[in-house]
Amino acid sequence: MRVLLDATAVPADRGGVGRYVDELVPELVRAGVDLVLVTQARDVGHYRSLAPGAEVISAPKAVGRRPVRLLWEQVGLPALVRRVRPDVLHSPHYTLPVLAGVPVVVTLHDATFFTTPELHLRSKAVFFRTAIRLASRRAARLVVPSRATRDEVVRLVGADPERFDVAYHGVDHERFHATSAEEQDRVRATLDIGGLDYVGFLGTLEPRKNVPALVRGWVEAVTDRPRPPALVLAGGRGWDDAIDEAVEAVPEHLTVRRTGFLPLDDLPAFLGGAVVVAYPSLGEGFGLPVLEAMACHSPVLTTRELSLPEVGGDAVAYCGTDDASIGRELAALLDDADLRARLADAAVARAGGFTWAAAAQVHVGTYTAAVRR
Repeated sequence: MRVLLDATAVPADRGGVGRYVDELVPELVRAGVDLVLVTQARDVGHYRSLAPGAEVISAPKAVGRRPVRLLWEQVGLPALVRRVRPDVLHSPHYTLPVLAGVPVVVTLHDATFFTTPELHLRSKAVFFRTAIRLASRRAARLVVPSRATRDEVVRLVGADPERFDVAYHGVDHERFHATSAEEQDRVRATLDIGGLDYVGFLGTLEPRKNVPALVRGWVEAVTDRPRPPALVLAGGRGWDDAIDEAVEAVPEHLTVRRTGFLPLDDLPAFLGGAVVVAYPSLGEGFGLPVLEAMACHSPVLTTRELSLPEVGGDAVAYCGTDDASIGRELAALLDDADLRARLADAAVARAGGFTWAAAAQVHVGTYTAAVRR
C-alpha cells in the first residue's frame, strides 16, 4: 500500500493536526505502509528524523502562507500525485483536492464548527463548514477521532455513516506517564506560584475551552480555603478575550498564572503535579489533553460534552459547563484525597488502552477500504 500523506497543513507550533500527524506517521511506517510525506520545507528534516522509513518531499516554500497552500492543494498536489503514483492520498486536515486522481482519505477532527460556531473565529467556522461538506461528498473514506464526531457530521451534513472510520487518538506512553516528585517539584518551581498546590489546565485559550467559567468556578471552590491552590493555565493564548476579564476579577489573595506554551518535556510533570487537571470544554472532537493527563496519573475534571466521555469513561470526574457546577465538582475533588487517588489510578489504566499503534491500524484499514471503493 503506497500512501501519499499531505502534511503541509501542520503548523510550526505542532499543535492540533501537528500532534496527530507527528504521532501517526512513525506508526504507519511500522505497520508496513509505503509512506510518502509532502511537507513544508521547514519540516523536511523533522519528518526524516521522525520516520526514517518514509520518503519525504518538500512542498514549495510559498505554501507556508495559507492561501497559497490551499491553491497548491488544488493544483500542485494533484501534480505530485501523478509523479508519486500512490494508491491513496491522505489529507489529514479537513480539506482535499477536488481532482486528486486517486482515492482520497480525509480526517475530520471536529464538528463544532456546525454545533457551536460562535466559539470559533467567524472566518474559520465558515471555511471549515464548507470543507467538511465537500469532504463528506467527495472523499472515498473519512477518518474521525470519536463516535461523537462521526455522529455529528452524519447528522449535520447528511454524510453516509458507512464511509466513516473511528480512529481514537493515542498517547505517547514513553512521554506521558507518572513522574517523580522531584520532577514535579522542578516544573512547579517554573510556574511562579510560590510552592502552592495548583489546579492545572492545558490547551489553547480559545472560547471552546470554557476557561472564563473555569476561572470563576475555581474562585468559588477555593476562595475560603486556608491555603487555596493556584490555578495555572498552560497553552497558547488563543482569542478568548473574556479570560482577561475573568482573571482581573480574581480576588487578590488567590493566585492565577498563564504560562503560555510549556516545553513538551515539562508537560508530564505539569499534569502529574496538579492536584486536579480541569478541562471543562464546551465540546471536543477528541480531547487529547484529557487523555494525556490521565496517562500522567492525574485526577481529571471534565464535561460530558461530545467526545469527552468516550475518552474519560468512568476514570474521570464530570461537571457541567457553568461556573457553579465547575466550582461545586472541583471543590468536591479538592476535599476528597481518596477519590482523587482512585481516579488517578483508574485514569492510568484506561489511558493504557489508547495507543497510536492502534490508531495506525485503523488508518491502514481505511486506506485499504478507500482503494477497494
